This record gives sequence, structure tokens and C-alpha cells, in this order.
Amino acid sequence: MPVKDPLIETLKVCILQLQAEGTVTDSSPHLATCCELLELILRKGLQQPVLSLTHRDYWYCFEQLLQHDTCGRLSAVSLAVQKTTACPKLLTAQGRGRFFIRLMLAKRTLENAVKHVLHTGRVMEWYSPETSVLRNEKFVEPFLSLCLVLSEIKFKLNIENCSFLDESWLLPVCETYEAVPCRELGMVLRYLDGRVFVLELLHGGMAQVDMFAEPGDIIDEINGISLRNSSNGQAGVVLSRLKGQPLSLRLLRWRCKDGAMYRPLVPLLRQLKQENPLLQFSSAPQPSPAAQRQSQSQSQCVKEGRILYALQLLGKTNIGMYGGKEVLQHAIPAVLRMRQNSKEVLLDVKETHMTCTDKSNKQQLFQHHFPEISCVGRFGQPDFTIFAFCVVDTPDTGQPKGFCCVVLQATSSTECEELVHRIAAGFKNTEWFV
Repeated sequence: MPVKDPLIETLKVCILQLQAEGTVTDSSPHLATCCELLELILRKGLQQPVLSLTHRDYWYCFEQLLQHDTCGRLSAVSLAVQKTTACPKLLTAQGRGRFFIRLMLAKRTLENAVKHVLHTGRVMEWYSPETSVLRNEKFVEPFLSLCLVLSEIKFKLNIENCSFLDESWLLPVCETYEAVPCRELGMVLRYLDGRVFVLELLHGGMAQVDMFAEPGDIIDEINGISLRNSSNGQAGVVLSRLKGQPLSLRLLRWRCKDGAMYRPLVPLLRQLKQENPLLQFSSAPQPSPAAQRQSQSQSQCVKEGRILYALQLLGKTNIGMYGGKEVLQHAIPAVLRMRQNSKEVLLDVKETHMTCTDKSNKQQLFQHHFPEISCVGRFGQPDFTIFAFCVVDTPDTGQPKGFCCVVLQATSSTECEELVHRIAAGFKNTEWFV
């Protein structure tokens, strides 16, 4: 039986789901998963320089293509590298790499970009021949074939919506508002983490009358001028320079399309609420009964400023003395085959630990601190809503300690992805897919 890489096999399933959608947009439930899998494959086996304080990421591999001129200065790949480098909204190598992946998908040239990296010997030396996909003859051909399939899918993406790629593959709702020349827009602004937030709308101002913004939204651009990484007062300087001219405002909404809170903004919105206690970020409207059921965990389960996730606890089982991430691909199906009685639960992921309570009677089912957790991952069959984590098991009997695999199911693949990210961030050293 030929050896298979789990990342490539999971990417194959994800691509089949994208093909079934036809045209792929930013609202596709499988887009973020596909991009993250590509990122994990490009990172796998990437070795860090010995005498350097700079962390090497896969973006530097594509950036090197310009220096070695392996693709020609005017090729689509070269122009994409230049556009990525020049984007003022990207502050990290991770953000630039993610922007480049989205750009290559939109231009249908990801396969060409990967081939240029493969043909650049200096760059390929950065990858470990033992662990990387790109330097493994058995894996690289299937990966290139999947990249070719992706080039045949139509991606209709908003490339300019990239200000949160440094932090997350999840993107906010991005809208543009065209304003006629006016003396003032009628907004009180607040600068947090290099972003320009709308803190308050002034009574009778244009923003309130036209209802094009609400407190919590971010002004991302004004007439094409990026406000990412802005210092205090920069938006006012730009507006004064454009006084008397029509304005084009690019806004990032704090609400997702289903009315739920955009999760990467939760810590910053919490700070805004401290300054203006009248702000209400949890009273999101539910557009339809179906959307209301799907977004119940985000929009209705908010406690003391924290999001509580409404999940299904599918069961758990003892997996022995080894709790590495490799066991998840066997432990999750084992729990599913046991068909234990599932429970509706609320999961609260805090800074140092997480707690799980029974939704019906509010009884606490478990509480685990992150140092107790050995791994976390998603299960890709038949969808991407099931995930699990392994934790130190303390049996009631006199049996020796081992590890227990706890399996849960989220309401959507996006919610599942966010949960795995948040749990993984608690102990950092894990891969997020099995």
C-alpha cells in the first residue's frame, strides 16, 4: 500500500467540496480550510536558520523568486510577489503568505508558483528532505496535481479584504461606502492595535443619517489610502487632506453575515465596551430561523464578554499511555463507532483553561487547563465539524493514568476551525489537522 500524507489526503477531500460549489467566494465554508491546508503543506519541513533571530516562513520562499529571477520579472507569479510585498495592510510574513495564496487562487496560478519554488535550488535547501512534502517524490506530484485542480476552479475573492490575514484566515465582512463631499462624517474614532474603530456616531451626522457605519466597525481605507497600523489622528489627517472631495470608505464590519460577532475582534471590542459601556455587541439580529440555529453559539451564548460555543459532546474514550496528535486519526473514529449518547453542551474557552457544561441543567462536565491537553485536531470525514482533544485521564479506579480522547461536534466548519485554533493556541506546539 502506497504511503499517503494526511495533509494531502485532507486537501483532496476539501477540493472536492470546493468543486461542488462551482464559483468559490469568501463566504464559502470550505475556503478557509483549503487555504490553511495549503499553508500547512508549504510550512511542513521548513527548517529554521541556525544563527538567526528571524523565524523563516513559507512566504520567504516565494519572495526569493524575485531575487533569483526564476519566473521572469513580468510573469503572473512575479507580479503577484511584488503586489504582496507592496501591500501596506500586511505586517507579518504569515499575513503576506496568506495574501499570496489567496492571490494565486484568484489568478489560478498556484501550480506555477509552487513549480518555480521547486526549481529554485537555493530555496529548496530550506526544506528537510525527511519531513517536507515538497522534497518527497511520492508526495510532491500528488500535491502539484491538486494545485492544478485548484487552478481549474473559479475563485471570486475580495483580495483587498486582507487586513486580518496577519491574525486569521477568517475574514470580516468588507463593504465600501461612497460619500458625497461633506464638512464632517459625524463619527468619534478610537485607535486600537493599529486599527481605526468607530466608537460613537454623533447625532445628526452623516454616518448616523445614512446608517453606513455603526460602533465597532473599522475604517480600513479612505479613498484607497490604507489605515492599517495607523497612529492616533491619522484618519483625521487623511480626511482633512481630502476635504471637499467625494469619499470612498472601505469598512470592516464587526458583525459577520449571519449576525454573529467577528471573533478575531472580540478582545478589541471588549476594550471599546470598557470605554463606552452603552455599546451592545451581542444583540445581533438573526436573519432566518436556519441562520439563527447555526449562529446560536455565537450570537446568543455570550457570558461576561466571552463567547460560549454550543456544541455536541459525542463521547470520549481512554487511548492508553500515548497522547500525541497521531492517535487522533484512530481515536476519533473509535469514539464515533461507540455511538455514545451525545449531549448538548456549552464550551467556554478561557485564557488558561476551558470548561464544559451541560446545556440542559448547567452541570459542569469537565474543566481542563491547557497544560493537561496534549493535542487537538479536526476530523475530515464526512465533514469538518468534528474535532477532538487528548487530555490526561485520571480514572476513578486504581488503574494507571493515561490519556483520554474527547470528541465534540461544532455547528459549522468555520466554528470548528476557530475552536481548534483557540485550544491549540493554549499550548502552541501542535498541528491542527489529522
